[in-house]
Amino acid sequence: MVSIVSLWLPIILSAVFVFIVSSIVHMVLPHHKNDFKKLPDEDGVMDALGKFNIPPGEYTFPYANSMKEMSAPEYKNKLSKGPVALITVMKNEVPSMTGSLILWFVYSIVRWISLRACNCRNFRMVMG
Repeated sequence: MVSIVSLWLPIILSAVFVFIVSSIVHMVLPHHKNDFKKLPDEDGVMDALGKFNIPPGEYTFPYANSMKEMSAPEYKNKLSKGPVALITVMKNEVPSMTGSLILWFVYSIVRWISLRACNCRNFRMVMG
């Protein structure tokens, strides 16, 4: 019988390997390069939205509070008039990847521990 404690080194090494490889893949491959496009008048849009001092969060416009509002002629008029958008407003600071990378590494460790635990349990069932 193999205990999960005896597998700590393979678990940590596997998590480190997955973390490093996934980091390299995300930095080298340009698979997210075309996810976003630049606005035609970025400065104008930023100035216009900046006047409202919008707190960080997810927003949509035009906004309907219910299905009933979505069927109202006023809402349909706003949709046809445009623009229609989903926006994410973030803090006014340079984004940091540190927290996301730490959480990704912790997730990798937890995932490997779970897989090893299932593997040990299944191995014991087969070997009886």
